[in-house]
Parts: sequence; structure tokens; C-alpha cells
Amino acid sequence: MQSWRGCLRSFLLGWTLKFSCSSHFFIAAMQPSTNWHLKENARDHHTSKFSSKELIVRRGQAFIVTFNGTEQPEQSLTFIAETGMVPNFFHRKTNAAFKESWSAVLQSTSSNSVSISISSPPNAVIGRYKLSVQTTSSGSSSPASLGTFVLLFNPWSSGDDVFMPNKAECEEYVLEEFGIIFAGNKNHINSFGWNFGQFQGDILNICLSMLDRSLNYRQDPATDVSHRNDPKYLGRVLSAMVNANDDQGVLLGNWSGNYEGGKSPSSWTGSGEILQNWKKSGFKPVRYGQCWVFAAVLTTVLRCLGIPTRTITNFSSAHDADGNLRVDEFYDASGNHLDRAADSIWNFHVWNESWFSRSDLDPSYSGWQVLDATPQEESGGIYQCGPASRNAIKEGDVDLDYDCPFVFAEVNADCMYWNYDPATGKKTLMFSKSTVIGQFISTKAVGKDDRVDVTNDYKYEEEKQFPIKISYTEYQQQLTTDNTIQVTALCHVEGGIQVLVQRDITLDNPAIDIQVLGEAKVNKEVDVEVIFTNPIDTEVMDCVLQVEGNDLLRGILEIDSALQNIYVGRLINRVQKLLDGVEMVNEKTGIK
Repeated sequence: MQSWRGCLRSFLLGWTLKFSCSSHFFIAAMQPSTNWHLKENARDHHTSKFSSKELIVRRGQAFIVTFNGTEQPEQSLTFIAETGMVPNFFHRKTNAAFKESWSAVLQSTSSNSVSISISSPPNAVIGRYKLSVQTTSSGSSSPASLGTFVLLFNPWSSGDDVFMPNKAECEEYVLEEFGIIFAGNKNHINSFGWNFGQFQGDILNICLSMLDRSLNYRQDPATDVSHRNDPKYLGRVLSAMVNANDDQGVLLGNWSGNYEGGKSPSSWTGSGEILQNWKKSGFKPVRYGQCWVFAAVLTTVLRCLGIPTRTITNFSSAHDADGNLRVDEFYDASGNHLDRAADSIWNFHVWNESWFSRSDLDPSYSGWQVLDATPQEESGGIYQCGPASRNAIKEGDVDLDYDCPFVFAEVNADCMYWNYDPATGKKTLMFSKSTVIGQFISTKAVGKDDRVDVTNDYKYEEEKQFPIKISYTEYQQQLTTDNTIQVTALCHVEGGIQVLVQRDITLDNPAIDIQVLGEAKVNKEVDVEVIFTNPIDTEVMDCVLQVEGNDLLRGILEIDSALQNIYVGRLINRVQKLLDGVEMVNEKTGIK
């Protein structure tokens, strides 16, 4: 096997990558016959589910190409991979910094063909590439086009920013086409299925066209394409492109209840129809969507491109419009809610989490990143949101990129309840709550349709429990006749803060188990066993067992002399009919 790594040179001119070497093959034609080994490459690159006759591979991993040619002396081959617009004189050069280089290795030859193993670096720009080969001999060059292929992110490659070490999660968050989305409210969580369909027909081409229709691409194509190796960049761009507010993106939001001229958001069942309609209409926004539709479509697009992604539902979700990390609710004197603030609380809100490293932040902020395509507030002048590190949200690091304060408020905002007098314009704070927002944050389980609660991944518990054992000897003198005690704890917190916790506790009476021994018959004596266990670690003194039963006992039976004292765990067994000369006899039929 001949390696061409030693003489490799790679650079980005416009958007053209070249890697060349000395070899001895003559390309048979301007457009030679190319065997892309579609089945084998797709299997190795986890792309078999795509409905495409085009080669689709993942970066940072080799793929095989065979084309026809004959061996000739003193010739060199240069492979050219182009993506983006065709470079011309007016395009400026844009350097691409690769962790590794593109490379080619000769796999095998025959009398009229050559097989090459081509590898891209793990941080290569993703998208559609045109692959060409150029032969050079005695100063003259002869180019030949081999065709096109699509390069995607690779969560199976340890060098890729989207690398996900858990293979079951890779299967779920990249390859799974069907999912469950949770909705409803915190008191009644329901779910419905969704067909993400990221491998259907033309979905990959539509996803790639979304990148070429973004504002970033229109404003600066060279910079945009050179950044398409970065999942955080693409995630942010696509969170803007899924909504139609700034860029004629995919979906137009509608919360009015009037869906004339489109479809009700609740009538969609999959992303494929939405994306196909967007393309068929000449890329005009599809009507209509709400949060779960925006999130589902973004899931489809990101999974299609190879970025592990899932939907997240936050119940009692805050919309903090003014960035003060709180939600203000206004009521009049009659308790009617007033629409005086731009803030709101949604029964539920759905966004996305995507998995990738954050090279722009400390490594502790890598992992799940929040992206939200629902147009709520502008970020950087357009309606986009994220990526916000989920770890940063939990730690309260709201000064980090991107949109951490907004996402933090969605799960952590304090609710302020005001009384407002329209006549005077005066508002009075009635009370506030810090535990209303961000409850039962949910996502689908890996490999099954169960709900997984991820609330503790977004924030620390609102309260913590510290079990304290109080013995009977400590509370026996405080126990009321109805078995109630009041417990008070004064907590001293570092920093001088004191917290008082008080709780009323009612103790249950220990159970008495009564069992009939033998068959009960009318007017016949019957043995009865009464079992009582002392649950405390102290001897119970002067015990009395009181028994009564209609048509069983004549009057009330009190037994004390036979019981005496009950020790820890001691059972009182076989209290019989003849104790103290009182008979227990069934006088009537039926259940007693």
C-alpha cells in the first residue's frame, strides 16, 4: 500500500481543498467512471438510512473511491475537494485551521482502475463537496471530475466536536427517526409521537439549502462556509432559520388560535411534510408552528447533519422579556389577571438540547447545549437562541455565550405577584414565589418511550431534606392526646443567614391485627388471636386491650391483668374467648 500523506498539502482557496502527490496513473477521461462504494461506505459511516444515490460520509473517517485509469510514469495526481460557491478571482482567500489534514492512501490497483482511501480531518467543513482529480505531467495538467459527495458531522469519531461516547445515545439522538414530545401542564403531563424523518427523500438537500439561505451566508458567504465545521455556529444559525421572523425561514409562528391560510400547529405529526412544503413553495414560510413544532423541525435538521439532538419540555416555563430574571404578574382588586407586562408563564415550552464540545468556553461547559428555534426574543439582532451550556445554566453562569440569562430565567425566574390599581397606577407587591418556574423538565428515554426527568440537570433542588431521628423519649412529654407533635428547626446558614423550619407531625397508632382461629359458627364459641407489636424502644406500661363487637360480646371487654407490660417487639398472642369469664360467641350469621 502506498501512502500519500508525506507529500500532502491542503489549503482553502475560496472553498477549494487540494491535496496532491506524485504517482504514476493516467486518468482515462475528463469525467472517468467512479465507483463510490455506496453500500460499504454507508455501512461504515452510519449513513445507510439515507434515501440517496449520492455518497454520504462523516468527517474524520476514511472512505473508498475507485475510478478508471492506467499506470503511467512520471505523473502526479492532485485531488481537489470543493464546497460552497465556485471560487473565482473576486473571492478572497479564507484559511481553514484543521486539527489534521485531508489525506489519500492508495488502496489497490488493477489494469484499468485505482482505489483510493480518502480521509477528511475531524473538524472539516460539512456540506456537499465536488471531488476532482488532476494529473500533471511535464508541466501540463489534465483535470477530471469524479463527482460529488456529502460530508457530515461524526458523533462516532473521538476527534469530532460532536463525539458522543455512549453508542446507545448515538443511536437515539442521531439515527432514531421517531420520537416522543411531552406537553400539557405540570399537573397533567401527556405525550404524543413525532416523525422526525431525517433520512427521508430530499430532507438532506433541504437541510443543506437552509444553510445557503441563512442571513449569515447572504451577508458573508466565505466566512459562513469556513465556519460550517463548528456545531455551535451551525446550531445558532439553524435556530434562526427554522423560524421565519428574519430570514424567510421554515415556519411561521401563530399563537392566536386563528389558523386561516395554514394548518393548526397541533395538526402536524412530522417534520418531513413541513420541510417539503417549504421547498415546494419556493422557500416561503410554512404556516403555522408553535414551540413543539419549531423544536421538532430543528431536531430533524440537526440529526440529519449529524449533531446529536433531542427535544426538551419545560413545564411552567418563564418568558422573561426584559432580562431581569423574574416574571411579573399583575392583578386588579377583584383578582383578575392584567396584561401589563411582556413577561409570561407558559404551561409548557419545548426547546432542544444538542451535544457538542464548547471550544470557546471552559471544558466543563461542554456536553448538552440548549438551542431554541421558537421566536421569543431577539439575540444579536435576530430571533435565534443558543447554544447555551446546560452546565452553565445550572451553575448560574449567565455571563457566558449564548443567551444564558434568557434560558436561566426559563427554568429559574422568580414570580412576582402585584396588585395594580388602574385608577392611580400604583402597584403593590402581594407576594413572590421562587419555586413555581421550571418543573418536571422532561425528555424521551433512550431506546424506549418513557419520560425522563432532567430537572436536576438544569438547577439544584429548590429544597433539601435532612433526615433527623427523634426518639420517643425526646417527644413523649410533648405528645398531645391526638398523637400530634410540633417540630421546629433553626438552621444557621453560612454568611449569617438563619432559616426557621416548622412542621406539625401526627403519629399513626400502631396496627392491631385480629385473626379468627378456626371456623366461626352461630352460637358456638370461637378462638380469636389479637396481635400487637410495640414499635418504640421503650417499655409500654399498664396496657389495656378493649374489645367490643355486636352479636359477639355482651358489653365491652377490657383486658388488662393478662397483658401486663409490653416490651419492644413483644407480641400479645391468642387472647381467647374465656378471658375473665367473658365468652365470645357468634349469635347471628353474617360478616362481623
